[in-house]
Amino acid sequence: MSATAGQADGVTNVAERLGIEPSSIVTEIGYDEDVDEQLREAVIDRCGEIVDEDTDEVVDVVLLWWREDDGDLVETLMDARSPLADTGMIWLLTPKPGRDGHVEPSEISEAVRTVGFQQTSNINAARDWSGARLVTPKAGRGKR
Repeated sequence: MSATAGQADGVTNVAERLGIEPSSIVTEIGYDEDVDEQLREAVIDRCGEIVDEDTDEVVDVVLLWWREDDGDLVETLMDARSPLADTGMIWLLTPKPGRDGHVEPSEISEAVRTVGFQQTSNINAARDWSGARLVTPKAGRGKR
């Protein structure tokens, strides 16, 4: 196996670790030139497409690319919650420490609590990006 193939498998495995299933409907918010294209391609390979953030569909996964200077995280999380299925999840993708746009974990925790989500896990999503899995607490599901 070549190093390139191994790296590609690693990115594909990340898409699986994100909980992306072949039948998942995935959207993204915060796309910009600095996102990790390999991760996006792995997600697309896994589920077929990333639907536009203005979709009317109920989505299973929201990929939220977020940087320090992107504005109000609470407001954006509220917007991300809108198309989300009751059992869906948001992956909050932020630049790793030392990278431009890094977001302090305390800022993430505060925003997550304010919106009423739970942060259930963290992963090394890509070379420059960390991921935090956010879900609606089970007691709050189905009450919207």
